[in-house]
Amino acid sequence: MTPMAPRTRKLLAWGAVAAALAAVFALYTQPAVMVTLADQVWACFN
Repeated sequence: MTPMAPRTRKLLAWGAVAAALAAVFALYTQPAVMVTLADQVWACFN
């Protein structure tokens, strides 16, 4: 197997970062996820 070129590895890393950010932003558009997240944060300090 041939090792990946540094440029290819860098592009794949940026693509993974962009996909993760898109997934997080998609979750923030759903109110139920936001309520659950707020409840979990509130439970940490209660």
